[in-house]
Amino acid sequence: MSAPTVHIINGPNLNTLGIREPEIYGSTTLAQIESWCRDAARGPLEFRQSNIEGEIVDMVQAARGRADGVIINPAAYSFYSVAIQDALKIYGGPVIELHISNIHARDEDHRHSILSKAVTAVIAGLGARGYVTALEAMYELIDARG
Repeated sequence: MSAPTVHIINGPNLNTLGIREPEIYGSTTLAQIESWCRDAARGPLEFRQSNIEGEIVDMVQAARGRADGVIINPAAYSFYSVAIQDALKIYGGPVIELHISNIHARDEDHRHSILSKAVTAVIAGLGARGYVTALEAMYELIDARG
């Protein structure tokens, strides 16, 4: 069996991690998170970010047939993107929705992800290190599928 391929997809404004609302998101940059994930990866890892909803849909669609699992931090799109929700439903493999902050403890605009019903699992509130936790969990999900 070959090493599993995982795609990590990051949504809008995550390219500004480290400077954007550090009281919520911390001081870790997306580049640092990518480095941690590459160090923890057991196989090929695609790590991407876009501020454009359609590009994120394209990334999820491109993962079909190419990735054994998808980890997505959809950021603001969590709360209203039916297009991303539909793409996740079509993907067919395990998907982990990831949030740096605990969205359930946030204001009403940032509390209810519509994407959660289209994913396998949700990880929220572990800070930037949640990415490595999500990657480890993804490998367990992939291994369980055989």
